Amino acid sequence: MSEETHTPPEGLVAKSGFFAGSNTIMSIASMVMIVGFVAFTIWDVDYSGAVFAQGKDFIINTLDWFYVFVVTVALFFVFWLLVSRFGNVKLGKDDDEPDFSTFSWICMLFSAGLGSGLIYWGVAEPMYHIQDNPFLTHEGIKPGGVDAAGVALRITIFHWGLHGWALYVLVGLSLAYFSYRKGLPLSLRSVMYPILKNKVYGPWGHAVDLIGVFGTIFGLATSLGLGVAPIAAGLENLGWMSDTTTNHLILIAIITALGTGSAVSGVGKGVRILSECNVWASLVLLLIFLVLGPTAFILGMVISGAGDYIWNVIPMGFWIDTEPERQWQSWWTIFYWGWWIAWCPFVGLFIARVSKGRTLRQFCFCVLLVPTSVVVLWMGVFGGAAVGVDLFNAAGVVDAVNANYADGVFKTVEGFGYESLVTPITILITILLVSWFVTSSDSGTLVMCTMLSMGDEHPPIKFRLFWGITSGVVAGVLLLAGGLSALQTASIVAGLPIAVMLLLMAYGLAKTLHEDFPVADVEDKRELEYLSR
Repeated sequence: MSEETHTPPEGLVAKSGFFAGSNTIMSIASMVMIVGFVAFTIWDVDYSGAVFAQGKDFIINTLDWFYVFVVTVALFFVFWLLVSRFGNVKLGKDDDEPDFSTFSWICMLFSAGLGSGLIYWGVAEPMYHIQDNPFLTHEGIKPGGVDAAGVALRITIFHWGLHGWALYVLVGLSLAYFSYRKGLPLSLRSVMYPILKNKVYGPWGHAVDLIGVFGTIFGLATSLGLGVAPIAAGLENLGWMSDTTTNHLILIAIITALGTGSAVSGVGKGVRILSECNVWASLVLLLIFLVLGPTAFILGMVISGAGDYIWNVIPMGFWIDTEPERQWQSWWTIFYWGWWIAWCPFVGLFIARVSKGRTLRQFCFCVLLVPTSVVVLWMGVFGGAAVGVDLFNAAGVVDAVNANYADGVFKTVEGFGYESLVTPITILITILLVSWFVTSSDSGTLVMCTMLSMGDEHPPIKFRLFWGITSGVVAGVLLLAGGLSALQTASIVAGLPIAVMLLLMAYGLAKTLHEDFPVADVEDKRELEYLSR
């Protein structure tokens, strides 16, 4: 009934020449776009940064309400899907089974959606918020104390929790449904099929995919370029490498090589194995922080943080700061929402790629609630450990974070008071940072190649090599030119059309589900099941 086959028009995928196996128009357009943006950025970094900043300022100061609206709509839409009558619908044919075990599947969700950011922001963000945020003033809480730490943890979980993951669910679920259930290409353009119909194979579809490619490659490049800072900080603390631009470039080259090699090996091998190893190693690190830190205090923070978040998540999701001179919400919440939205095409497509055979309800539950539960636990343990050693041991974590956000997690380890364990724990953290970046790099490379090859789940190896190396080169060039922050801002601006697409996506998916599974069919099926008993 709802299983269909849509064959792209002949000629969209080249059959010979250098671009064989990919969409020639899309591939050339992507290259031109990347070269153009990089050239514009490094031609005059100050000017390009100012241009991008103006766009970002317009969004966060004028359209902050729109981003809040989009993210909140996505969350309520996903919860509706979770409890709707469509819960047992397969993301694929009715007899399709999942390609990966549930554990491997969840590990890969984390590799694309969270990764290394948890390690250093798990300490840094609570330590920023404990010093100042609007909720402290509103609730009459003095900065710097235990009560302020609870508010800081609530805000941190809010920025990493349900709202952000709802965006990934919406994109991933739409892609998986239209690709595996309806037979459309596994490409971002497919989610627009209910609105554009066969025009998804023309210029409009190309434009949608180009937005996805932009968000993926520049998101990867900026994250890789800016993310080597904590890796370099860890290596410097170990005395193995000084924190210099040259060494940053070396780290980018190493991560790019490892990520490209993993992408070449495919999802079932490199990506899956690395993701599982990352999860196990991260659990070990989590236990280390819990045991070596002020355990009772940390557990209290986890429990109270979870309850505080659950109690406040809905009102916080609707909150818009009405004081224009205060920039806190723009700097933090709106920036987070813009970054989550910008990453939607990349993470959503990767999650869809590994979710064939899952039911709609299983997808919503696992992709929304499991990562959020881990975020609550992780932020509670890391944030609680940092606050604990700072308040009780005067470890100086706040000062370290203010000087360099990447140093906070290493300062926390020193604050545990076990000098003999500082080096091995620092080594583990640094290895994990590298490994998480590698999994982000390989999954991003596969996503770009899949979109450019019109949904081919096993794109040609030469393209995996080319785009994997390209993301590293872009990161390195922008790092040298000082344009990474400017391009990060540009990525947030590029999230605006994606935000509009998210609303259209929700409408299109709901419309298609109701057309494919009308109420009358459901009632007839229930009656037949009753009569057969």
